[in-house]
Amino acid sequence: MQDDILSIAGLSKTYASGFQALKNVDLQIMRGEIFALLGPNGAGKTTLISIVCGIVTPSAGRVLVDGHDIAAAWRAARSLIGLVPQELTTDAFETVWNTVSFSRGLFGKPAAPAHIEKVLKDLSLWDKKDNQIRTLSGGMKRRLLIAKALSHEPKLLFLDEPTAGVDVTLREGMWQLVRSLRETGVTIILTTHYIDEAEDMADRIGVINKGEIILVEDKAELMRKLGKKQLTLQLAQPLGRIPGSLAAHPLELTGGGSELTYTYDAKSEHSGIAALLQDVDDAGIAFKDLQTKQSSLEDIFVSLVRERET
Repeated sequence: MQDDILSIAGLSKTYASGFQALKNVDLQIMRGEIFALLGPNGAGKTTLISIVCGIVTPSAGRVLVDGHDIAAAWRAARSLIGLVPQELTTDAFETVWNTVSFSRGLFGKPAAPAHIEKVLKDLSLWDKKDNQIRTLSGGMKRRLLIAKALSHEPKLLFLDEPTAGVDVTLREGMWQLVRSLRETGVTIILTTHYIDEAEDMADRIGVINKGEIILVEDKAELMRKLGKKQLTLQLAQPLGRIPGSLAAHPLELTGGGSELTYTYDAKSEHSGIAALLQDVDDAGIAFKDLQTKQSSLEDIFVSLVRERET
């Protein structure tokens, strides 16, 4: 039996306006994994997180956090969750130390100066502990949100677009922190627009679109199943059309007739490239260069969402 820290069944949310943000969502998150939830704006990512965190009330469905029902045992469930929201909503005149300590107290946890100190040091905020929040840079405020979320030692951490607007160096530092948190047993669910982050960080990936989960897959398996490679032949002379003798191959004429593009399964034992090159040669077509390109997670994501919308 899989050890799920989060179990979501039949979760739906329809707002008073009639807008259905979630439609019968089922999702299981395994203990200790990093799970990336991808989807376009308005897909339902933030609504899903808000329901699990007790901010939004669902219209239907059930959510268990480490076995605790978020409705029947909300206090126990909520104490296990840390949330890093997109926006900072904190008293600008409070100090870093006080606001993180206060966040811990909200969950009924006893004071733990050593834990708060470790969190602030891990997030490179220790030298700012006595500063008022209004004096912090944007990147520091983003790290402060993470510190607040970690103040009560949660087992499940939600990162809602955690690196939006953050510079590349800080992004890398934050992901190092995420990896170290996972090593301590914290389960992490992140939403991100930076698909390269999901490709780099996540163990599994879920895609949500128009309130529905359209795919949940192990990242490596997703790349294996949906990842394609393209071989592009740069021709010595442009072609007006693809010769009939090459009809057996999945070819496209691109680059204004100056390129032949061949798409194949990256993991297939028989790519067909050798046969293609032989047939190209037999057809008297000369090429001056060739290159290959493998589809990224972003390519896969875009194609998945497009498929569901057509």
